[in-house]
Formats: sequence, C-alpha cells, structure tokens
Amino acid sequence: MDQPSLSLLSAHAWKQRLVFWCGAVMVGLFISALTVISELAVTWLRGFFHQFPWAIFLICPTGMALLVWLTERFFQGAERSGVPQVKVALAIHHDLQLRYRFVSFRIAIGKVLLTNLGLLAGSSAGLGGPAIQIGASIMTALGKAARFPPHYLERGFILAGSAAGFAALFSAPLAGIIFAIEELGRSFEEKISSLVLTAIILAGMTAFILLHHYVFLQAGEAILPRGKSWLAIPACGIVGGVAGGIFSRLMIHGSGLISQLSMRRRLTMALICGLILAAVHTGSEGLTLGTGYPMLKHILTTPQSVEPTFPLLKFLATFATAISGVPAGLFVPSLSVGAGLGANLMHWLPIAPALAVVLLTMCAYFAGIFQNPMTAFVLVMEMTDTHELLLPLMATSFIASGTSRLINHQPLYETMTAAYAKRFQQ
Repeated sequence: MDQPSLSLLSAHAWKQRLVFWCGAVMVGLFISALTVISELAVTWLRGFFHQFPWAIFLICPTGMALLVWLTERFFQGAERSGVPQVKVALAIHHDLQLRYRFVSFRIAIGKVLLTNLGLLAGSSAGLGGPAIQIGASIMTALGKAARFPPHYLERGFILAGSAAGFAALFSAPLAGIIFAIEELGRSFEEKISSLVLTAIILAGMTAFILLHHYVFLQAGEAILPRGKSWLAIPACGIVGGVAGGIFSRLMIHGSGLISQLSMRRRLTMALICGLILAAVHTGSEGLTLGTGYPMLKHILTTPQSVEPTFPLLKFLATFATAISGVPAGLFVPSLSVGAGLGANLMHWLPIAPALAVVLLTMCAYFAGIFQNPMTAFVLVMEMTDTHELLLPLMATSFIASGTSRLINHQPLYETMTAAYAKRFQQ
C-alpha cells in the first residue's frame, strides 16, 4: 500500500487532522467574539464620551492602572500586543511549562477579557496582536489536551493558531500565511505545513460565516496610472518608512525603560499614560478612541475630509496605550495612522489619485513599524481587495521597510522578543 493510502487510514493522522480542524474553528469563534465585543465596547464608550466629555479624564487613568494590575495579578503573559510572547513561545524548547506562561487557555481568556476592558477604558488598541496570541493559545491548549507529542506542541500548534488568528481577524488567509513565515516561523516545517494552511482557511471561514465580511475594508476603485503618478511610490514609501521607524524606535526605548520599573511605578506610568490618552481623545473630539477601524473606513471612502492632525493624535494615543503595558495590539491603529498620513500627503503631493496615495502610505507605515514588507503589501491588498495595486504596494512596502531600518536597525518585534526572553530567563 502506498504512503498516501497509509496516511488516509492512519488513526493517528486522523486524530491530528481533527484536532487541528476543531482548533481552527475555535480560533474563528474566539476572534469573532473578540471583534463583536470590541465594536460594542467602543460604540458605548464613544456615546458616553460625547455625553460626558469630562469623564474621560477619570476613565482613562483609573482604567489603565486597573488593567495593568489585573494583568500582572491574574494574567501574566497577556500584556501588550502578544506577538513577542508567541515568538518567545516558539523559541522555547523542552520546557512546556514555561511555554504555557505565554500560550495557554488562561491567556486566551485573559486576552479577550482584558483587551475589551482596555477599549472600555479608552485605549487606542488594535486586535491583531491579541488575535495572534489567542489563536496560538487555543491551538496549543487543544494539542495539550489531546496529548500530542512535544514536536507538535513546540511549533506546529503555535504557528497554526497564530496564523489562523491573524487570518480570521483580517479576512486575509494569504496574509496569515505570509505573516507566519515572515515574522513567526521564517519557514514551514514540512510535516505540518498542510495542517497550518488548513487551520488558516477553517478559521477564516468560521469568522466569515459569523461576521459576514470577506473584504475587511471596502475601498473604491484604486488605480495608479503610469507616468508621474508612480512618483507617489517612493514618496509614500519614504514618508511612511520614516514615520513607522520613529514609532518603532520610540516603542523599543519606551518599553525598555518601563520594563525596569517596579510594579508600583508601572501603575504610576499607567496613570500618566491614561491622562495623555484622555487629553488626546479630547483634542480629537473622540476620533482617536478605540481600534481606529471606523476612522480607517472613513478615510478610505472620503480622504478629503480627514482632519490634518488626526494621524499625529492617533500616533500619540497608540504609543501611550502601548507603553502603558495593557493588552493591546498595534496593527489596526497603525493602519489608521498610515491612512491619515496618506490623506495629508495627497494634499502636499497631488500627483496621484487620492485613494491610491492613502493605500500606499497605509502600507508604507505598517511596513515601517514592523519591517515585514511582504506581510504589509499582502495584508493591505487582501483586506481592501485592491489587486490592481499589487506592484505599487509591493514596491512601496520594501522602500518603507528599508527606510525604517536606517532609523531603527532591529525590527520592533524582534527586539521586544529578545527583551522578553531575557526578562523571563532571569
């Protein structure tokens, strides 16, 4: 009997497939719940803010400090974005108990709960990083419950779950695959690659069935005519790369300083960050509240109406949230800052269609922060369904990533992962 037939009849192979499939569906369910609850939380807070604008100066500082305390007390390992924790978990060998400090069912529950409480407290938080850690945690917990051998628990479940969480959140299965390769895995293990792909597809399908969106962001027809319009590619790439490089450099220095503080001083820092958030939200009249997803949709449909100060204010709100230590992602806030920069850039350099400039700068800023150029252009193309801009997006993201490296030599998550690993080795 040939090898495929043996695999088809093998009970072990079917157990492996079923666990991965069930885990992928669970990831899709969790990410859908995370998305729906977050939208309700932000909608409620925005309505409350417009009714009682002064209350934000009470909600943000106390809420951020309380979240830091809750995370430290009950959900250690769930702080900040979650991507460095997943990368640390991938690097840990032969110590499953240490790995479960970063990816476990407890972490998945905590990440859903704390991320949404953070949005209620006024954080400028994305869901991308949390979705990645939630996905990795659910798949790893399921593999542990099914008593899989350490080989699978070491890489297979973590890679599959994290990529599935990313794909389910953004309705971007291809970007999920690229992210797993470029940021998390660098290469697929031959024996698990098909299972990882299946998990990504099933998680994405589950989220699509529940949330009813395949295209995450509806954008109009985006074209970049040949000729002088193509000068927008280097312009957007350099602007987005510089801005993204500055943000990632500030993040690395800020996070490094705060990680050395005692718990008492971290709570004080969370209070200060909360006050900064309250001031920024007041200055933007609430536009900087939440993930940035509604504002991102608005920019893509009517870029001419965006306030020039929005990208700077969203930049500050996202930075204050990130260094406070509360569970919060960076992906969607970064996309909204990049889109806002593009809306400004189209006024300064009116050489290309407005929507094309917005999309190119959005891609560039994302690539500038994370220095993952392939993930950046595939994600923007897939989530906006703008395949016509494939080559311009690709060129812009690589220019931005290269520009960012001149400002910040080490990628953001690589540096934060190294700091994380050092902290838990002490």
